[in-house]
Amino acid sequence: MNASSEKFLFDLLQTPSPSGMEEEIQKKWLRYMKPFADKLETDDAGNAIASLNPDASFQVVLAGHCDEIGFLVKSIDENGYVFVEKLGGISHKPALGMKVEILGKHERITGVIGIKAEHHGGADDKFEFSDLFIDCGAKNKKEMEQYISVGDTAVYKREPESLLNNRISGRGLDNRTGAFIVAETLRQLRKVNPRIGVSAVSTVNEETNLGGAYFAGAGLKPDLAIAVDVTFATDYPGANSDQQAPVTLGGGPVLAKGAPINRKANELLEGAAQGKSIPLQYELTPRSTGTDADQLRKTGKGVPVALVSLPLRYMHAPVETASLDDIQQSVDLLVAMLSKMDGAENLKPVSLDVDKL
Repeated sequence: MNASSEKFLFDLLQTPSPSGMEEEIQKKWLRYMKPFADKLETDDAGNAIASLNPDASFQVVLAGHCDEIGFLVKSIDENGYVFVEKLGGISHKPALGMKVEILGKHERITGVIGIKAEHHGGADDKFEFSDLFIDCGAKNKKEMEQYISVGDTAVYKREPESLLNNRISGRGLDNRTGAFIVAETLRQLRKVNPRIGVSAVSTVNEETNLGGAYFAGAGLKPDLAIAVDVTFATDYPGANSDQQAPVTLGGGPVLAKGAPINRKANELLEGAAQGKSIPLQYELTPRSTGTDADQLRKTGKGVPVALVSLPLRYMHAPVETASLDDIQQSVDLLVAMLSKMDGAENLKPVSLDVDKL
C-alpha cells in the first residue's frame, strides 16, 4: 500500500462517522475520489458514489459502508451526567473507563465513561448498558445542555494504531476499511480502463438499518453487486468455540458461501484470485449475510450479489484489529476480477438451453 493510500485510510479511521451522522467522512471520501472518477454523486440516504463508465451496458456496484457503531444521547441528569442508548451493535462491556467524544450540535466535547473504584467494590458483574454514564466534567444539567442535547451521537475517543506485522488497530475498522477498499479499487481500475461500468459506493446506515444499501441498489440498478465488509477472525484465544472454518489475519480476503451468494460471481472472484496468486478464505452465510449484500440483493428486479470480507479481530470493540496485507489483497482481488470482465458474463445459476432440457 502506497503512502498516500495509507494516509487516506488513517484519515477515514480518525473521522467520527456514527450511523446516521456520516456527512463529514463522506465529504472526505468524495474529495479523495474526485481525480479518479468519471462521475461523483450523492443520494437522499447520504451515500457517496464514484463511478467509472457510468453509461456502460453492464454495471457493477461495490459497496463498503462508512458508518460505525456508537452511542446516542438519551438523557442528562440534574448533576450533568449523560446517559446513552445503543447506536448499532455496541456492547457495554468494553466501555467502562473509556474516553468518548460527544458530537454535540454546538461543539464536540470529551467525556469519560465512569466506573466505580475497585476500592468501593468495582463494577457490578450484572451491570447493563443502561447503567453506563458519561462524565464530561459538567457541574449540572444546565451547563451540560450548553454543549449537547438529546439525540446527539458519541463514539469512543480512540486513535488508530500501527501494530507489528503490518497490522492496525482502532475503533470502527468495521467498516471504514470497506469504504476504503472500494475507493482504492476504483482508483486502481482507472489505470486499466475497464470495459464495464463500476460504481464504488460508500454506504450509510449499515450498522443500524441497511438503508444506504437499499438506496444504492435501487438508484444505480446494477447487474452485479459486491459488498465489501469485515468478518470474524478466529485466530485469537476463545474465538472459535463453534469450530467454524478458520479465518486468520494475513490469510487473505474472505468469500461468503451460502444461499444469498451468486455462485457464478464467486467463481469469477476465485478465478481472479488464482490468476494473481491471492490466498482466499471462506465463511458460511446460509440464510443471510448480515451486510449490505442482503439489501442490495432485494432491490429493483433483484441483484446477484457476492461478499468479500476482511478478517477482523475483536469486532465492535474499540480495539478492532486487521491486517494491511489483507486490505491490499482485497483491493487486488477486486481489481483483477473487474478488469477481466467484458459485460457478457451470464450470472444466472440456471441457463435456459431448450435443446438440452
